[in-house]
Amino acid sequence: MPPVSTAETINKRIADELGVREGQVTSAIDLLDGGATVPFIARYRKEVTGTLDDAQLRTLEERLRYLRELEERRAAILDSIREQGKLTDELEASIDAADSKARLEDIYLPYKPKRRTKAQIAREAGLQPLADLLLQDPTRAPQVEAAAFVDAERGVADAAAALDGARSILVEQFGESADLIGALRERLWTHGVLVSRVRTGKESDGAKFSDYFDWSEGFTTLPSHRILALFRGEKEEVLELAFRPDAADEAMQVGPTEYEAMIAEHFGVADRRRAADSWLLETVRWAWRTRMFVHLTVDVRMRLREAAEEEAVRVFAANLRDLLLAAPAGARATMGLDPGFRTGVKVAVVDGTGKVVDTSTIYPHQPHNKWQDSLATLAQLAKKHSVELVSIGNGTASRETDKLALDLIKLVPSLTKIVVSEAGASVYSASAYASAELPGMDVSLRGAVSIARRLQDPLAELVKIDPKSIGVGQYQHDISQVELSRSLDAVVEDAVNAVGVDVNTASAPLLTRVSGIGEGLAASIVAHRDASGPFTSRTALKSVPRLGPKAFEQCAGFLRIRGGDDPLDQSSVHPEAYPVVRRMVSATGGSSLGTLIGNTATLRAINPREFVDDTFGLPTVTDILAELEKPGRDPRPAFQTATFAEGVEKVADLRQGMVLEGVVTNVAAFGAFVDVGVHQDGLVHISAMSKTFVKDPRDVVKPGDIVRVKVLEVDEKRQRIGLTLRLDDEVGGDRTEPKPRERSGGGKPDRGGNKGQRPQRPQRKEPEPTGAMAEALRRAGLR
Repeated sequence: MPPVSTAETINKRIADELGVREGQVTSAIDLLDGGATVPFIARYRKEVTGTLDDAQLRTLEERLRYLRELEERRAAILDSIREQGKLTDELEASIDAADSKARLEDIYLPYKPKRRTKAQIAREAGLQPLADLLLQDPTRAPQVEAAAFVDAERGVADAAAALDGARSILVEQFGESADLIGALRERLWTHGVLVSRVRTGKESDGAKFSDYFDWSEGFTTLPSHRILALFRGEKEEVLELAFRPDAADEAMQVGPTEYEAMIAEHFGVADRRRAADSWLLETVRWAWRTRMFVHLTVDVRMRLREAAEEEAVRVFAANLRDLLLAAPAGARATMGLDPGFRTGVKVAVVDGTGKVVDTSTIYPHQPHNKWQDSLATLAQLAKKHSVELVSIGNGTASRETDKLALDLIKLVPSLTKIVVSEAGASVYSASAYASAELPGMDVSLRGAVSIARRLQDPLAELVKIDPKSIGVGQYQHDISQVELSRSLDAVVEDAVNAVGVDVNTASAPLLTRVSGIGEGLAASIVAHRDASGPFTSRTALKSVPRLGPKAFEQCAGFLRIRGGDDPLDQSSVHPEAYPVVRRMVSATGGSSLGTLIGNTATLRAINPREFVDDTFGLPTVTDILAELEKPGRDPRPAFQTATFAEGVEKVADLRQGMVLEGVVTNVAAFGAFVDVGVHQDGLVHISAMSKTFVKDPRDVVKPGDIVRVKVLEVDEKRQRIGLTLRLDDEVGGDRTEPKPRERSGGGKPDRGGNKGQRPQRPQRKEPEPTGAMAEALRRAGLR
């Protein structure tokens, strides 16, 4: 039987992890290696991969990257050991069997080139035989045997020096046993504890970390946000972190005997009252304390950080996906308001296509206080351009600008106002793309344009901004930026291709995210469109410079051409499958595509198996029929706004027991933040989301959801609100439901902010909230 190749090993392992057939994985990898994108494979190559979906393909892609890196490292290690002349069949088999990077490095440790250690110096002094003798025959007396190795010329002055050298050799030897290190690592992970203490004199400056001034918790129970908070506190020199091998071992004054016993047993060391037993046991203790524990705490720290980062990236990616796929308000004239005090409120009006038709700056707030003049300007703009929606940024002066919009609606009742997150608007405003898109416009006004457009179509506008600047993550600057960028880019790519892109109106940044189209090709498409006019067919895309057959194959199905030569060009049916649709028209006796597209009765009467051939299988034919029923349908939900309560406009207006409608603005690992119209998000802790256990808050809500919540507790001084989704929870205070007031939506940025930082907490001398809210904030790490 021929040897199993590395590729076959990787494919089988991924297949086992995903719970699918190895052939599915092999086919998917072949497509990825051939330049196909995940969205393209998931939608248009279902027969090839056995209908692997985009989530499975993303996991496959990630694992493939890891395992290929593992194989590269394995090959490098084998080469290194082979060059040293130390590679045996047994060692090579052990390296080949290593299934993780950690295991691989454990095996390589004894052979890894290192600086000149104490053990190496001792070996050069000829002390290896002494170390071997005492370990193999503990009946030998250490002092007696060591005397024979005294050699002043080799740096061994006396028996004590000889024994110190022998101990250094054994300590290094103990610390380089791959199997032992692996077992110790897992025991430390399951039994170890992370302890946090405040640094002397940092109590006031580091008040935001006061929850962790005296904290300890097992490694396996630490949640992502808490790990990142602890590491940040350490980085800011507020906290001192200690890794302890056992919860009962408070100061490492008494040796962690369980760990030492594992080392001793592995090397056959035991206290049988033989001459060398005491010396060997001390060597074991020394090896654990000075080498192995130190080495393993580095591993644990890395493991904690990796786990925390993985979860933080997952949460960020999930929230970003929900935000990008939020319901668009659609082609409705919209007025964007970028609030400000001294510099004024920037105003931009865009038409239904997002084109800027008017701009202005008004000064309704202090120190100018031109309230009536500002109202008159806004009313005039709204009537002139038939504005339907008012989009208000949620930054500085948002609350005051929202009140201005309320007065505007009294003058123009047809308007609806919505508060939206302005995270990233300033980044867009100062970008090179914004300069090209809005030439000659003041930078400050570009933010108002972005705020208006992101209400019309969140996806189309937000793709112009670095995903990390959109503000739906937690501790994002504390995590690997490479992994974060890779994950967020994948989310944006999946979202854009799931919705589809109108090639005749899409911006270059939006086109860049389409399968098979990079930055350069997107610019070429826009340039060709500007020079030659709108594309009338997908086939016409082939005339774009550098858009070859491969790129066309990848992108064509995701690009929409509305009102073009072929009705199928505005659907997600890929051009390669157009012949299947023509056959369906003929089979149903139709005279044209128009008799089939949108004809639900006819389409549902078709037996998809009749159109299966060697190229298109049942999954693809079924997808085609579904698309023909509603060609070009938008998978995003319908646009709606929350109805905020009348008379509840600030935190002071809230009362315990109030039942309010609100909008979920962000979801974190510990709960969800909800905007209830008071310009300060309330927290629904994960424990207050359902009567049943909730593992992941996103299983209950996601950003943009409109929910009904009950006020649990209010801390007006600290502007904190505790909420629950369980409306029958018993709380004190007024339980009446206020009357509805003007509608609004959107929300404030997440509590972590777009820099992943929590708000500064006041010092302990201030009153602390109590009850349910206190518990929720404590568990969320916000107290």
